[in-house]
Amino acid sequence: MLKTEMPSSRHRELDQYPTEQLVAAFADDQLDAVQAVRAAVPVIAQAVDAAVPRIEAGGRLLYVGAGTSGRLGVLDSVELYPTFSWPHERAVAILAGGAQAMFHAVEGAEDDRGQGARDLLALHPGRHDVVLGLAASGTTPYVLGALEAAREAGALTIGIANNPDAPLARVAEIGITLDTGHEIISGSTRLKAGTSQKIVLNTISSAIMVRLHKVYRNLMVDLKPTNAKLFARTVRLTMHATGADEAAARKALEQCGFHVKVAVVALLKKTTVQQAVALLDQARGSVRGALTI
Repeated sequence: MLKTEMPSSRHRELDQYPTEQLVAAFADDQLDAVQAVRAAVPVIAQAVDAAVPRIEAGGRLLYVGAGTSGRLGVLDSVELYPTFSWPHERAVAILAGGAQAMFHAVEGAEDDRGQGARDLLALHPGRHDVVLGLAASGTTPYVLGALEAAREAGALTIGIANNPDAPLARVAEIGITLDTGHEIISGSTRLKAGTSQKIVLNTISSAIMVRLHKVYRNLMVDLKPTNAKLFARTVRLTMHATGADEAAARKALEQCGFHVKVAVVALLKKTTVQQAVALLDQARGSVRGALTI
């Protein structure tokens, strides 16, 4: 039996716990997710280093999963645009059962290996693309079919599973095993297995964006402001990065369409926004690089 499916021996009387103890048990069990990710840091770093050159060359992040794992892939893909101005068409998620499976379970969809391959091939994967396959069990046929097709197409394949020696980790070029063990509710991999996958997806995509110069120091300087909260955030980020007061930061941002990178370079280099854009282009989008030119 898969480790993620086996009953936990730690909380056999879970349904008898008073509420505070019940909540504490759920919270404490999540610590295993963090420990599992920490244990996998070397291979996660390997995945990031392998992905960056492909993405720099114009590749896409393609996510494949079913159920909870698939929904986590969708979540990561859609958050990259507002956070890093990453184009929607370069972060695409496919989910067993189609878009409706995001909100309603589509029975049996995850068991169709051929459909996984067809759905992935419909995206026309190439050698610059990075395909992340997610399955807590590591045995989901839909995801295995997709990764096999992606690898044949020359894409970089990264498999993320929660059981040691899972087929998904073997099929992928880089296999990441998050050994979270037994779930507190037997087989409910939406719990710590899902948490560990969310952490890894956050880590991989964010680390790639750091390497693509979308972060200056530890500041999110390439966000896409789409609401009042985010417009206010651009002002604060510009102030933090430059030491400018609010009025100066806002003025620079207004001149460049609230693009934090441009405002930061313009303020620190004491140039126009047009010159700042040119410097950033010359430095391949790196604020640090633009500041040294």
